[in-house]
Amino acid sequence: MPTYLIEVRHESGGEACVRALHALDQSGSHFVTHADFGCADGAHCGWLTVEVESRKIAEQIVPPEFRSAVRIVELRKFTREEIHRMMKQYEA
Repeated sequence: MPTYLIEVRHESGGEACVRALHALDQSGSHFVTHADFGCADGAHCGWLTVEVESRKIAEQIVPPEFRSAVRIVELRKFTREEIHRMMKQYEA
């Protein structure tokens, strides 16, 4: 099953962070309790990694009012064998 990183951005500043966290919490979504947030370090985003069947399902995890500020990235790991095969493709 694919793994996706879900990133939800919000405005900077203490009050904006509290408003965003409150809205996420009130939405009934588990996003706020399962995500990691970078606000304390100046990165006003929440990140959540999930294993779901599709990007569309990953997007549906985010409450509707935050979907316009979402970035979803499919993640994957590479084996050493895959890396060596790819390197051979690009050798001159």
